[in-house]
Amino acid sequence: MDRDDRTGETFLRVVGRRTAPPLGEPPPPASRDALAAMARYRTRAPKGIFVYRNHAEMEADRLRWTVDAMIERARHG
Repeated sequence: MDRDDRTGETFLRVVGRRTAPPLGEPPPPASRDALAAMARYRTRAPKGIFVYRNHAEMEADRLRWTVDAMIERARHG
């Protein structure tokens, strides 16, 4: 059995090898870089609620947004 020092919970089994960082310390640079990369991810779909008459119109918009994103990524890496 394994006990979590932070919460006091007791676990019968722990899967994986990651450990929680010490309290009060910032995350390591690799974690901060990964978070920043995820924050920069853009779908290119505009925000809002869209109402379509049929699936074909929705698919056309989604395809256009996807192609725009692919072109943007190809140009700027």
